[in-house]
Amino acid sequence: MKLSRTLGLSALLLFSPLLAGKSITIKGSDTMVHLVSTWAEEFMKAHPQIDLSVTGGGSGTGIAAIINKTTDICASSRDIKPKEKELAKKKGIIVHEIPVAQDALALIVHPKNPVKALTLSQVGKIYRGEITNWKALGGADKAITALSRESSSGTYIYFQEHVLEKQDYSPKVRLMPATSSIVQGVQDNQYAIGYVGLGYLEGAGSKIKALPIKPSETKPAVMPSVATALNKSYPISRFLYLYTNGAPQGQVKTFIDFTLSLAGQKIVVETGYVKVK
Repeated sequence: MKLSRTLGLSALLLFSPLLAGKSITIKGSDTMVHLVSTWAEEFMKAHPQIDLSVTGGGSGTGIAAIINKTTDICASSRDIKPKEKELAKKKGIIVHEIPVAQDALALIVHPKNPVKALTLSQVGKIYRGEITNWKALGGADKAITALSRESSSGTYIYFQEHVLEKQDYSPKVRLMPATSSIVQGVQDNQYAIGYVGLGYLEGAGSKIKALPIKPSETKPAVMPSVATALNKSYPISRFLYLYTNGAPQGQVKTFIDFTLSLAGQKIVVETGYVKVK
């Protein structure tokens, strides 16, 4: 079995077909690509007759694909919107939601940035363009370069709803094609800030710094971690989902059952996310 993986705007994992006619396509969240890819690798060991194709591009891309019947499974880091459900229904698609993991969004900066913590309110003000200089936050007298995922990303939408309080991003926020681009942007720019899922922190190591976040001015700062996501003390946590057309059946159900099994949830933890069971 040959395996190739490319992470980026269209992160792709392909398994060479061993038995024609048996395949599963999974499209969607870049946040979930590493997790879903690892699930797929382990699943193929037990089911070598099934060909899996895992593609990123953003949660919106995956949801559009399930609505348009161009994927078997959508991976999404946000829940489906009512208008998307309605569109799916008009096309004869009954969207079925399966929570498969949890995640926490970490705010990352360059290791040389002296800022030690931020409040949730301050993060929102940065991305709305109300705070534009690190000096206002105890840092250097330098302009803040705020990095974000692009609008097709479920992470972009979740962050807008829960951190920006459903207000618009500043037009000066730089939209990046993938989470890996945000990590690289922060590594390269001492005055940048970005947000990434827990799964990306370990891979970046000491090249970036995660900031503790205060839910409010009166509460202590909390570091993003599996433990703080589980106990809900970290304020930017969310579920990660798989979506199918109707209740999963056949080999699709077999794969999803695997993701929720003890072995599948062990992979969730090993790849830096938070298990759901």
